[in-house]
Amino acid sequence: MFTQLLDLLRLLQDQTGLAQLTWVNLFMIGVGIIMIYLALVKKYEPFLLVGIGFACVVANVPGSGLTQPGGLFHYAYQGVALLIVPPLIFLGVGALTDFGPLIANPRTLLLGGAAQLGVFATMFCAVAFGIFTLGESASIGIIGGADGPTSIFLANKLAPHLIGPIAVAAYTYMSLVPLIQPPIMRALTTDAERKIRMKSLRKVSKLERIVFPLVVMVLCIMVVPDASALIAMLMLGNVLRESGVVDRLVKACQNEIINVTTIFLGTAVGMTMQAEIFLRSTTLAIIAMGVVAFGLSTVGGVVMAKIMNKLSPNNPVNPLIGSAGVSAVPMAARVSQNVGAEYDPQNYLLMHAMGPNVAGVIGTAVAAGYMISRLSGH
Repeated sequence: MFTQLLDLLRLLQDQTGLAQLTWVNLFMIGVGIIMIYLALVKKYEPFLLVGIGFACVVANVPGSGLTQPGGLFHYAYQGVALLIVPPLIFLGVGALTDFGPLIANPRTLLLGGAAQLGVFATMFCAVAFGIFTLGESASIGIIGGADGPTSIFLANKLAPHLIGPIAVAAYTYMSLVPLIQPPIMRALTTDAERKIRMKSLRKVSKLERIVFPLVVMVLCIMVVPDASALIAMLMLGNVLRESGVVDRLVKACQNEIINVTTIFLGTAVGMTMQAEIFLRSTTLAIIAMGVVAFGLSTVGGVVMAKIMNKLSPNNPVNPLIGSAGVSAVPMAARVSQNVGAEYDPQNYLLMHAMGPNVAGVIGTAVAAGYMISRLSGH
């Protein structure tokens, strides 16, 4: 009886994935479970981390076959590989975002531009290390923009073999905005600067709200045509929102389209986290440089706001809104509001911070388009 039981167990092992299960598979399964925990318990970017973590677990269970050609997750990944999913995410972002604060205070475009410091500084550092190619370095640097879809879009063009760690790093740091940014913001500002109250924003007309995205789209596409898919869909979503005559389409963009696309995006990213692909020294380097890129982008926005105050002391900018120059909409703007409220509970910075926040989305997409145009083939 005991011999028969052993034979049955060996047969079970040989005919299932147990024979192929290794410690690296178990480690990555643990990583997936941690991501699910952070999403469900800590509420860190739950809409994406649940899908990414779940797919990571599935991808590392031997014998699932879901990530192989013909498998379910294989086809889900095609939306990323064919660059369909990132522009659809931008469509939803455009439909959800109010461009009014940026139109009312266009100088906040400078804050969004300054926040690209982390993108380019990290790219040059990665090249200097000699570990990565120019294309790979640019794909790593774009993590500093805190824009997951743009990171995936650029990596797919310049370093498709690094999509997994780059996407995971980008979305992880996006979810950790409330933890990473405040210490940097406090270190770079004085108590008096944090209490600066900005002038009320003027009312923006409907005509301005319609014209602005159209003009920005045309200019961006002419300057960086490689970013046209992202910019065009972002502006289309915003025009639909501001038109006031297509409520059904706006609701679809804000809900069904972006929700379904987010599910496919999360599972597609998670399925790239297979142990043999993910557990490499380059992955650790990407994750480390990603947090540096994100931190430098925060520094760039805050320092630019301080410079603007030196040049225009009669119309000061609260430097805390400079941190919102990264693309994490609207989380980064909320962080600016929350940190400012710690020092002056009656100081409402949220709408002011939305200006650089929107500028950061545009700036990161433009930076990605420029890199694609200059570095394709490197």
